[in-house]
Amino acid sequence: MTMRSDPPPLRLLDQLRQQIRALHYSIRTEQAYVHWVRAFVRFHGLQHPSDLGGDAVQAFLTWLAAEQQVSVSTHKQALSALLFLYQKVLRQRVPWLDEVSRPQRAPRLPVVLSQDEVAQVLGALPEAHRLFGQLLYGTGMRLLEGLRLRTKDIDFARRAIIVREGKGAKDRVVMLPASLEAPLRAQLAAAHALWSADRAAGVPGVQLPHALDRKYPRAALSFAWFWVFPQATLSADPRGICTRRHHQHEQVFQRAFKRALRDVDLHQPASPHTLRHSFATHLLLSGYDIRTVQELLGHSDVSTTMVYTHVLKLGGGAVRSPVDNLAGLPAAVAPPAMPPPPSALPSPSSPFPVWPAGPGPHRRPPQAREPQAVYASPTRPCRPPTPNCTAAAASAS
Repeated sequence: MTMRSDPPPLRLLDQLRQQIRALHYSIRTEQAYVHWVRAFVRFHGLQHPSDLGGDAVQAFLTWLAAEQQVSVSTHKQALSALLFLYQKVLRQRVPWLDEVSRPQRAPRLPVVLSQDEVAQVLGALPEAHRLFGQLLYGTGMRLLEGLRLRTKDIDFARRAIIVREGKGAKDRVVMLPASLEAPLRAQLAAAHALWSADRAAGVPGVQLPHALDRKYPRAALSFAWFWVFPQATLSADPRGICTRRHHQHEQVFQRAFKRALRDVDLHQPASPHTLRHSFATHLLLSGYDIRTVQELLGHSDVSTTMVYTHVLKLGGGAVRSPVDNLAGLPAAVAPPAMPPPPSALPSPSSPFPVWPAGPGPHRRPPQAREPQAVYASPTRPCRPPTPNCTAAAASAS
């Protein structure tokens, strides 16, 4: 009788991945948590986290903030990964949790483009990405929410788009812009041609969430679950299952958006997410109430949506400056540029042009002056006496 041996214990990172998948966290969360746990172990010389405690966590977070100068969001993400490791994977109580510093992110106003600037950027996008950019601005979807659209999620009859498992694994319904109905039908026709080629070549079906491929074995091969914006080439599954058709990679559109900003000479720190900010801001400027905007954006709390009301307070709360009430003032002009100090002037051997010698523009050049007669009187003698003054007094006597 053969004894059944126990399977070898999983490694730490494999235990972390297993627990993350058991709680149905996203693949992005899994990749981020694995990255920070690996960095934490390497920071402490490959010691096992079970042998470390709150002081080690605090030292690692301090190093991130002081030496690496990471942002507050990155700092909090690393802290969340370590807390998940100790609480969910190692099953340890963390009494030192309250002693760990938690940085607070200062409120920042989002970057918003005007409608003319949005039109310029969307017009500068290549034709392969223009429809997707218009869809992000016209619906307020996030970048990955738009890329993960399936063909079944577009309802032309109701002019609605269903966003499945957005941020926080929540579904919501957004409008289908009337001007994008015909381009979207053409995009679906192109996606259908690519889907037909995959079926003829025997390519595995697309990825399905929550093991639906086992419940509905042929759903992954159906056109209803195919991507609206599929990738042109096949790619490996991020969890190493097979090689299949995936949706377009987010970096492809991000790079195209950056090039469009450069082409139209816009220097604001904008990104594809700026289209979502512009969508919400322009809706508020058009008179829509904030609750409607909150529902379209998928915010759980209206305070998150309130950040877009900053545009309704133009110029410091729309207060008129007192300088605008002054009349009769000459137009303000910029002061003339001052010349550089002599120490900053280039040498004659420098390839740059030499600053012309002589007085600067703020000085009047010296002029030869003719000697003027000095008149004296007994009540107003000259002082100090000069040769000219002496000659004038002698002639007067």
